[in-house]
Amino acid sequence: MVDAARARKLADRIQQIVAEMLERRIKDPRLGFVTVTDTRITNDLRDATVYYTVYGSDGERAETAAALESAKGVIRSEVGRKTGVRHTPSITFVMDSLMENAAHIDDLLAKARAKDAEVAKAAQGASPAGEANPYRVPGSDDDEDVDDDLTDEDADEDDEDFDGHDIAEDGEDGRPGRPSS
Repeated sequence: MVDAARARKLADRIQQIVAEMLERRIKDPRLGFVTVTDTRITNDLRDATVYYTVYGSDGERAETAAALESAKGVIRSEVGRKTGVRHTPSITFVMDSLMENAAHIDDLLAKARAKDAEVAKAAQGASPAGEANPYRVPGSDDDEDVDDDLTDEDADEDDEDFDGHDIAEDGEDGRPGRPSS
């Protein structure tokens, strides 16, 4: 296995080489406006995947994919010549769906904003179904009638009687809560 940093550097170098070749050397008329977005290489440096996007219609994308597939051998030989690795990695071109995903997310966010605006508009003239503040506020008049029967003196007496042993009866060995064995 190869160091991950070396693999990343080689992937970055392959990305640069492929982008330069698509810009300057590959003159296929089917090749559209291509942008190389990312390159990933396996840990054994045998296979490289080049991700790209194409600006245009679906037909132009298909033509660009065919042009890249036909230029794969020329691009691979140039990658091998410029990188100097012992085994030139095989190259696979994959259409990056980043733009479609971003457009889909933008559509979902626009729908969510529209729903939020609709809910805010409906809530403008609305009033609460119950009390305005359904939570108890400490120190209000409602708290005083809860423990009328229990005074502070009664509470203090109950605390003094508790020694912890009346939860379970003492066992025969004298330890609290242990049954005899």
